Amino acid sequence: MKEIATNHPFEVQKTDAEWKQTLTPEQYAILRQKGTERPFTSKFEDHYDGGTYTCGACGNPLFSSDGKFDSGCGWPSFFEALDSTKIVTQTDNSHGMSRIEIMCAKCGGHLGHVFNDGPKDKTGLRYCVNGASLDFKKK
Repeated sequence: MKEIATNHPFEVQKTDAEWKQTLTPEQYAILRQKGTERPFTSKFEDHYDGGTYTCGACGNPLFSSDGKFDSGCGWPSFFEALDSTKIVTQTDNSHGMSRIEIMCAKCGGHLGHVFNDGPKDKTGLRYCVNGASLDFKKK
């Protein structure tokens, strides 16, 4: 996981109109406009099948089901990314808070935020992810 520069070149580049054609309105609001789904509404919050969670916009593999845990926060939570190169971060000072935003490294889609309150016996991190920003590939 690395902090991105303002001019980070994302591999997948589309216009807003192209994103609107390929994403649902909820996916567009979250992935492209940095929205947040309501807690406890994601189909992936209580989902524990074995497989890989991918970016809902570009298919980039992001998280393994092996790294998923029940944080009780209302959003799918992971203690590690599948590969540190798959996610990039940037400081998010919106809504009167300072947080670390996580984005897909391939398309720049907003995924959620990462916090330092994850399982202490693992990485200590909690990747708090909007389920609407994800797809799932079963093992």
